[in-house]
Amino acid sequence: MTEFFDITHIAFDVHGYRVSYIELLGTLTGLVSVYYASRANILTWPTGSINAALLFILFYQVQLYADMFLQVYFFIITLYGWYFWNKKPDDKAITTMGPQKRLTTFIIVITGTLLAGYGFSHIHEYLPEYFTIPAAWPYADSFIMVASITATTLLAQKKIENWYLWLMVNIASIIVYYAKEVYFLSSEYVIFFGLASYGLFNWHKKMRNG
Repeated sequence: MTEFFDITHIAFDVHGYRVSYIELLGTLTGLVSVYYASRANILTWPTGSINAALLFILFYQVQLYADMFLQVYFFIITLYGWYFWNKKPDDKAITTMGPQKRLTTFIIVITGTLLAGYGFSHIHEYLPEYFTIPAAWPYADSFIMVASITATTLLAQKKIENWYLWLMVNIASIIVYYAKEVYFLSSEYVIFFGLASYGLFNWHKKMRNG
């Protein structure tokens, strides 16, 4: 069974690029989850939980350790988001952040990226028994991690600014995953960029309409 989750277990070939089952399933569950998020549909959370588990396995195998640890947070926050959207109907309205909170969020993302980037660039020295290969793109990968954590928290709280962060995360992810030759996943983030753009438009519309 464990062989099924190995990146060498191939589902199909696309013009010479071999798509593994783990990458395929991670891509599909991610698309479904983001689509539901763009529609402000609660099903984004259970599908997101499955996506997080699959990508945790994938990212470990391609040495994107910050992204790997990010999936642990994603799994936890999907449970919180699921509870928040389902059990607190009075708090479900889409809202926006004030200027001060936006500035604070920006500072958190930048500081978190620098600290995490430094840590992951040395993780193979700190924990050589677990991470035998140095992290790939530690600072860019850390930005993806920190910005995604922040964006998912804002999504769970139904703050419209989450989509601006997701647009930046998607651009960074396209570049990093392409550089790591995870082409199918990189292509997914092109679609994610489109879905995030739609989500931003749709949430603005819902917020205006009350």
